[in-house]
Amino acid sequence: MRRSDFHYDLPQELIAHAPLPERRASRLLVLGGETGRIENRLFAVLPTPVAPGDLLVLNDTAVVPARVFGRKPTGGRVELLLERVIAPRRALMHARASHGPRAGERIELPGGASATVAARRGELFEIELDRDVEPLLREHGEVPLPPYIGRAPSPEDAERYQTVFARAPGAVAAPTAGLHFDGDLLAELGARGVASAFVTLHVGAGTFAPVRADEVETHVLHAERVEVSADVCEAIAACRERGGRVVAVGTTSVRALETAALAAAERGQPLEPYSGETRLFIYPGFRFRVVDALLTNLHLPESSLLMLVAAFAGRDATLAAYRHAVAQRYRFFSYGDAMWITPARAARADTHAV
Repeated sequence: MRRSDFHYDLPQELIAHAPLPERRASRLLVLGGETGRIENRLFAVLPTPVAPGDLLVLNDTAVVPARVFGRKPTGGRVELLLERVIAPRRALMHARASHGPRAGERIELPGGASATVAARRGELFEIELDRDVEPLLREHGEVPLPPYIGRAPSPEDAERYQTVFARAPGAVAAPTAGLHFDGDLLAELGARGVASAFVTLHVGAGTFAPVRADEVETHVLHAERVEVSADVCEAIAACRERGGRVVAVGTTSVRALETAALAAAERGQPLEPYSGETRLFIYPGFRFRVVDALLTNLHLPESSLLMLVAAFAGRDATLAAYRHAVAQRYRFFSYGDAMWITPARAARADTHAV
């Protein structure tokens, strides 16, 4: 497959640069993967496609204020963006400066802190600080809005670029499908007999990295930390027993669940708890073992996230839906509208991983 196979034309004015006044006010594009049928709905009527007995699997990662600015000894400005913490005082970070930092170089940070570049790790830098990373970021960091938003973060972003169910700090980007939910909607779904379970995938800044390889199969994702608990596995087994569907809220929840399923399958086991890293890159040809329906946002052209959607719904149906979304003036990306997707027949594994 070629990267260009996942291109679509997106007018820049359709990129959402700010959230709507209410979380549930977004539109909802419904795509049937088996039929290609497209419907226009509102997110507030989500209880219509979700049925009693279904299980929502949401990512409870919490966005940390992961961007911080410093100075080189020469006075040059350096922007550091956390990828992930690897020890209390050590982190992998993206670094932007007029001249890239070198190993051994010192960077002065706010509050009298300092950091030293320990090593280069591909596109990332291993940074060692003179104090713990997480408290420093909480005090001096800012919300790392995606690059396509193109504005400085506001006080509103600290609340709105975070899900209402976030509880596990560690992400540098929000699991954006979850941004549409407010507490009342979750309570309404629960009252209708829709269960919820929570996985954790700490989204790294690599989620915004473009697919640079012309051949899709050669692209490698950055590693991200995943936790799929025994409670989640039990909730999925119970959902299967009652004939419900496992609904992944966001591509991160998909990757968490399918990572756990693949790891268990390698041991000849059904779905089991999983704790570790994932580089799982899902593109057409992948067979989904756990996920029966997907709720997600509208993603960038030629991105790994769009490729995951194409694997689930079929490439042609996905691109047709995106062309429809453009024509209907949907709002795109993190603060944009959502899609409800059921899978194409070819996307299903022969058996569920439970």
